[in-house]
Amino acid sequence: MARTPRLVLLFSGKRKSGKDFVAEELQSRLGPDDMRHSAVIGSYIEEQYAKEHGLDFERLLDASNYKEMYREDMIRWGEEKRQIDPGFFCRIVVEGVQQPIWVNPGVDLENGPPPCSAGIDDAESECGLDQGVAFDWVVTNDGDQLSLEAQLEKLLQFIHGALHPPPDI
Repeated sequence: MARTPRLVLLFSGKRKSGKDFVAEELQSRLGPDDMRHSAVIGSYIEEQYAKEHGLDFERLLDASNYKEMYREDMIRWGEEKRQIDPGFFCRIVVEGVQQPIWVNPGVDLENGPPPCSAGIDDAESECGLDQGVAFDWVVTNDGDQLSLEAQLEKLLQFIHGALHPPPDI
């Protein structure tokens, strides 16, 4: 049975914008006991897709063309699953989770390059959050390592505050 998290971080951004990179950076700084990384969460979609379609799950996780061959169908399949049962992936993801921080870098989308692959970059899974969503944090990942480091440090301070709140007086 999953326990209730103290903090849930949902990362949104165009594909290849660095969501996984930022989540992995946080994971490496916090450690697996504190944070349930969503490569874990994001990979559940790929894992379920691979099971249902007889594909190599590990290859769906790498940056090769293998995933790109199936990306459009996987997006369509995922959208169909969510239309039938909006909680389908959520139930798979939280099963057995014990960490106090849950992170999902695969919540799609906001700011980034304009769509470039019809049927993939303009799908609901990529553009469903393009408008009408107020974000608590915006991390700019534009190649400036010092800026990114400063942003991650502020986010880590926030996370540590959620993990270790000051005692009530």
